[in-house]
Amino acid sequence: MSGLRPQAAHVVDAIAELTLQVHDREAAERFYLEVIGLQLLAREDDRTWLALGERARLGLWLPGPKEQGDRGGIHVHFALSVAASELDALAQRLRDAGVEVEGPVMHDGGDRSIYFEDPEGNVVEGWDYFRTRAGEALGIDGLKG
Repeated sequence: MSGLRPQAAHVVDAIAELTLQVHDREAAERFYLEVIGLQLLAREDDRTWLALGERARLGLWLPGPKEQGDRGGIHVHFALSVAASELDALAQRLRDAGVEVEGPVMHDGGDRSIYFEDPEGNVVEGWDYFRTRAGEALGIDGLKG
C-alpha cells in the first residue's frame, strides 16, 4: 500500500469496533471485564459491548444470524494498546487469573508485548508500542516494513 496520498491517510484513523464470536458469553464477559479491566457498555439478547478506550468497542456475539450478513469467523490475533507502565501489571493480573502469558517480549524498537488467549481461544496481544518513545513519536509510520 505504498504511495498513499497524505490526505487519504487520515480518512480512516483507528478501529472503532472489533467483534468476536463467542460460545460462552458469560465466561468471555468475565474475562474481559474482571481480568482485562474493560468497561461494560451494553448487554443485549445475543451480544455484549465493552469499551476499548474512549473511541472503540469490543463486541462479544453469540453465534447466529446478524444484521448486514455478519457471520462468525477466525482471525489470527488482535492487539490491545496498553500503557508501558501497565504492561507488567496486566501480565501479572492474567497470570493470577490462571491465564498462560508469553512475555513480555522485547521488540527491536524498545516496545514490548505480551500474548495470551481469551476463554474462546482468541490470541490477544497487549502491546505498548503506541505508548512508548518510538511508537508515540512515529505512530503508524514506525510500523512500515
